[in-house]
Amino acid sequence: MVKTEKPVNVLLVDDKPANLLALEAVLESLGLNLVKAQSGKEALEKIQNEDIAVILLDVRMPDMDGFETANYLRQRERDHNTPIIFLTAAQENKKEIDRAYAMGAIDYMLKPFDPSVLRTKVSVLSGLYCENMEMKRIIEKLNRKIAELETQNLILTAKMQ
Repeated sequence: MVKTEKPVNVLLVDDKPANLLALEAVLESLGLNLVKAQSGKEALEKIQNEDIAVILLDVRMPDMDGFETANYLRQRERDHNTPIIFLTAAQENKKEIDRAYAMGAIDYMLKPFDPSVLRTKVSVLSGLYCENMEMKRIIEKLNRKIAELETQNLILTAKMQ
């Protein structure tokens, strides 16, 4: 994984504190900033000014379920393409699985999940996020350099005339 100045954010959303604790235990070794929320509404509030690398989202929650939460997240420019892994304790449901993937989910995992599989998926996705951020920094630096060179070129051209 590309090193960043500060740990990248991973959003964990589940209405059950025990499930959030389990997710935290599984992911803590990755050195990520785990942003925890117990509802869709709380998740939306917590990430107002944060970039999120990966979202782990419980499907069945009271008030605002995982699909509704994902829909709101997808409407935000900042989170439009953020990878979402849906998690559910419900029995496998083809209709829900299809709905999750139609919303752009990266995965749909049943609880109890294999901790090493989830850890690997989050590690890969957060690594891709870091690489993407590094590429954006490089592009910005190159664009600044191009602008400098264009300015110098204009100055030299004016002097030559």
